[in-house]
Amino acid sequence: MSGIIAQNAGRRSGLVKAVGGGGGAWTLISTQTISSDATISFTSGLDSTYDEYIFKFNNIHPATDSANLQFQVSTNTGSSYGIAITSTYFYGQHAEDNSEAALEYDGGQDLAQGTGFQTILGKEVGNGDDESASGYLHLFGLSSTTFVKNFMARGNCQDAGPMSRDAFTAGYVNTTSAVDAIQFKMSSGNMDSGYISLFGIG
Repeated sequence: MSGIIAQNAGRRSGLVKAVGGGGGAWTLISTQTISSDATISFTSGLDSTYDEYIFKFNNIHPATDSANLQFQVSTNTGSSYGIAITSTYFYGQHAEDNSEAALEYDGGQDLAQGTGFQTILGKEVGNGDDESASGYLHLFGLSSTTFVKNFMARGNCQDAGPMSRDAFTAGYVNTTSAVDAIQFKMSSGNMDSGYISLFGIG
């Protein structure tokens, strides 16, 4: 057996891309387990070690119905959050009862030099016992002092509809200072359960 399947067999500390594919190792830096938290912050592990970082979200369950998972970044190790972001957001969705299907741009979820928190992982995540959101946030060049910091996110949720909502978010953090911390929260209420893992890509 060869290729990406063989290289990842039995691994528990991060994924490895196949060498022939031009990728590198996914190195697990840290994981935080959510338990009725208002915010989850990563204030270490984001430095010049890697050019790319990925946060993976698994079964993020909100305490409040129809809440959105959001993020913001810091350039002072988490002392403050609120760096200007310009972004775009669209989603596809399909209702369980087949009553609604759509592919839409949602200007209410993007930012134009806004310093608020950016929505990712779907929209209006349900808080029912079986409802949650999962996906990833991919960030580039966080330690650069020359360029803005590009990011993209993809995530699916069972929203309060109930329906499946597949969201795509992308943009840039408009700072040439190094980004060294990130915070996640729901648009309202706490994060009830789930976990978030940080990987370095290199």
